[in-house]
Amino acid sequence: MYRAKEKQMSIYDYLPPYHGELRDKNRWVRLAEAIDWDRFEQGYSELFAPSGKAAISARIALGCRVIQLHYGVSDREVVELVRESPYLQYFLGMETFSDTMPFSSRTVARFRARIPDKVVRPAVRLLRSFV
Repeated sequence: MYRAKEKQMSIYDYLPPYHGELRDKNRWVRLAEAIDWDRFEQGYSELFAPSGKAAISARIALGCRVIQLHYGVSDREVVELVRESPYLQYFLGMETFSDTMPFSSRTVARFRARIPDKVVRPAVRLLRSFV
């Protein structure tokens, strides 16, 4: 016989499964290790003014494009996916899990304009091979 629970559990009662540690076998962790971020940074910095410095890191820019192309989502959805996932935040090079994002959906749209799909596809194929 089915018995209903007494009440809905509170978000404050929920314990995250990672307990502050990320699994090294996670596909986003593995992809982060496989990408040559420094090489991409060199090429990406050439897209900007003579100072060659972007306001947001190349890792975040490329990472957002990989997430977007992999999931096939809008610019806004990329921001929300990253906000909700410690693995995606690690993938983007963020040092700690945070609900505050250093970029917006407008920024993701700029990444999309600067980084073509053909640059991102090899990383997406590699990610899919980890499954």
